[in-house]
Amino acid sequence: MARPSIAARRYAEAAFQIALRDDALDAWADGLRQAAELLTGELVAPLVDNPSIPLVQRTALAQGLLDGRVPQNVLNMARLLVQRGRAEILPAVAAEYQRLLNRRRGVVEAVVTSAAPLSADETSALRAKLAEMTGGDVDLTVRVDDALIGGLTVRVGDQLLDASVRGRLERLRTQLVTGSRSAH
Repeated sequence: MARPSIAARRYAEAAFQIALRDDALDAWADGLRQAAELLTGELVAPLVDNPSIPLVQRTALAQGLLDGRVPQNVLNMARLLVQRGRAEILPAVAAEYQRLLNRRRGVVEAVVTSAAPLSADETSALRAKLAEMTGGDVDLTVRVDDALIGGLTVRVGDQLLDASVRGRLERLRTQLVTGSRSAH
């Protein structure tokens, strides 16, 4: 996952502080996720991000889409982002907010990338193994990348476990190149 921008991180931190104050952590998480989906869709984003459309119309569009669907504070933040021409960072704000929430709750985030889709049983077993290894609940994101050829990679925090065929081939190539240089 790409690192959030400084602005997205600051908005997420501010939202998190408000949610803590109001005891509304989950409501904010759901609201930010929904606002990000609604305002950055391919049909809506060109409208809310278009400076040639009057600001009043853009904020009215955001208000109409979100009113009654997200908490009032989330609506206020979304309108503020639209007013500042920054609605496109809403997905990054939502992701950063979720990261802060996970950290507070002791949930470990892990990203598994496999060469082929994992079955539900494989995903459950992997989640259980990671929970055992990390000693906490695991928020597992599963991705597919056929460039791995086979196997999978697991990233937990800044640690990467590479059990992919591509990774093994690259390590073998490095060993062969290094070995052939030292033989001369």
